[in-house]
Amino acid sequence: MSTVALQTLPSGADAAKRLAARLGLACNEIALHRFPDDEMRVTVAPAAETTILHASLDHPDDKLIALLFAAEALRRGGAKRLVLVAPYLCYMRQDAAFHAGEAISQRAIGGLLATVVDRIVTVDAHLHRTPDIRSVFPGIEADNLSAMPAIAKALAAAGIAPSTVVIGPDAESEPWVNDLAGRLGLQHTVARKTRHGDRSVEITFADPALLARRPALLVDDIVSSGTTLTVAAKALNALGATVVDAVVTHALFPPAMVAALADAGIRSIRSADGVPHPTNAIALDELLASALEREINTVPLRETTT
Repeated sequence: MSTVALQTLPSGADAAKRLAARLGLACNEIALHRFPDDEMRVTVAPAAETTILHASLDHPDDKLIALLFAAEALRRGGAKRLVLVAPYLCYMRQDAAFHAGEAISQRAIGGLLATVVDRIVTVDAHLHRTPDIRSVFPGIEADNLSAMPAIAKALAAAGIAPSTVVIGPDAESEPWVNDLAGRLGLQHTVARKTRHGDRSVEITFADPALLARRPALLVDDIVSSGTTLTVAAKALNALGATVVDAVVTHALFPPAMVAALADAGIRSIRSADGVPHPTNAIALDELLASALEREINTVPLRETTT
């Protein structure tokens, strides 16, 4: 049995293969078969003692079942340590019950995954009221990496005007907007966002004069409906921004929405490749590989259960 290998769900296999190549590991694609009644059969490659499972968990429900089945097969096949690399981690938004009877999805999924794998590595998880990702996954290791170093490197390589203002859509974006602006030597500001519903938000800026006659770079961790970016871009154009670009870690919005974002005044939108999307322009494999280097040739920590 090999010491370390990587296996991936079919979605995101290209990124997984690049990551495996950077780490010098074999990479196998997990086979999924759908029965007529919609149940699933999952077939893994031979297990390594330490097996890295790559699965970005956008559109997560089927993927969570596939991971559960893959982990069962790998443990039974001799894997002693399972490391889940989930560049996008699902169900982290709901970290509290805001209304009577609501499930806390972060707690439920965290508890489930903590029984399945030994370590989780993700990027820019949506943890606005959870200060430490390790509290989501009791009893196992967990790493929440920032995509900002990879985004800054890509933007610097492409070229960015020194007068650009880096802009976050709300107060929760301050840490990563500040980080990105610092890496690029740019000014930054954060908008005030008032949410009236899933597709209804209001965006205002404390210092409109800062944004006039300058390029604007909108930065967000997740874009799903596109409403926030649309409203922010219209506001920035109304304030006199010379151009509005956007960069996001996780592009969850339908590809057809790119045209609507352009109509709202966004010249370009670039995303990291943790979620496969036509806007992918920023590779995360170097970032993920650095976090996984210690898994190479280390002794697995948890024995196979029977």
